[in-house]
Amino acid sequence: MRSGPHFFAWCDEAARVDALHAAFSALVHDPSHCIYVDMHPDASFSATSVDETAAKIRAHLGHADAEAYLATSLSSGESYDLILRCYSDKSERITPRGPIHLRPRYYEDLGRMRMDLALGSGPRSAEAEAVIAWHIVLQDLEDLLLRVCPPDASGRVSTGGCTSAWTWLAPVSMCATYHADARDVARDLALSWVSLHDKEKVSRIAGMSLEALHARVDAAPGGARVFPRDNSGRSLALSRETVLKALAMPGSALLEALDAAAALPDDAWRAAELRANEIMHLTAQSMARGERVTVTGKGPPVWRVEMTGEHVYFLVDHAPFHVRRLPSGGVLLATHPYRTLWPLWADALFALGLMRN
Repeated sequence: MRSGPHFFAWCDEAARVDALHAAFSALVHDPSHCIYVDMHPDASFSATSVDETAAKIRAHLGHADAEAYLATSLSSGESYDLILRCYSDKSERITPRGPIHLRPRYYEDLGRMRMDLALGSGPRSAEAEAVIAWHIVLQDLEDLLLRVCPPDASGRVSTGGCTSAWTWLAPVSMCATYHADARDVARDLALSWVSLHDKEKVSRIAGMSLEALHARVDAAPGGARVFPRDNSGRSLALSRETVLKALAMPGSALLEALDAAAALPDDAWRAAELRANEIMHLTAQSMARGERVTVTGKGPPVWRVEMTGEHVYFLVDHAPFHVRRLPSGGVLLATHPYRTLWPLWADALFALGLMRN
């Protein structure tokens, strides 16, 4: 089973262990639960407290990277085995992978390739089942991203994101991004431009100031364009001029445009939601009665629904976007891991008159 989705967080090396400590604190709620850490070739150890874990990592980070194995319970009630990694700047210069990287140990835990649903007497609907998959996945995805990028007063973790790929992609090509300061949301565009145009690894440049990123974009030839990844197969270009205009706008204006773009109606999704809501209601009732999947998986009261290409394609084209403003002053943009944020950004930029067909 492949692993993922993958969550990434950026902070200065001097604060990296403190950021890791905050992530451990957000992820591990049972202090008696063992955290196993491998810092090959220097050390490996088990710890039963967050403080002990962070202290031991601090003693070795720089000479060795940290890979921690732990379990967490999320607000949805789901529990996952996780792998949390922390890399030094020295390591990042050799192979950029972080600098902080979290993933479920098993893709199935968050990828949800199957669901147990009470379908009642109504018809099967791949679209409705895809809607349910979106609801199930998005809550846990956002929860995990905000635990590895804790939106606390320290602001140590300035940005982060989530993708189904193994590496930190251009932010607009990811399924979720986080910014400690919502006014910096244009960083998604600037990082994407520099990453795609200059062939830079995002984890190496994620900590650059907006001013420095602006200078990198401005230095490109006039009319230069890049083509962010869009899983739907569309090819929408992002131009140098569009990025520069977006960087010149107040972050609040960009956020309002993103809010409006996320609220655009999708008739296909709305139609599927009717049956999805019915199935979710029936499933909740069935679970309350303690009903389980039948032996064959092909009869009432509960079916085991396997995700197929039909489900995936519907999510790629129609999964909604969530623009979530945080009490800390940060912002989180998210959609299902099968989709990217580029359609959301493109709609917002078109509405602002910063992009043309």
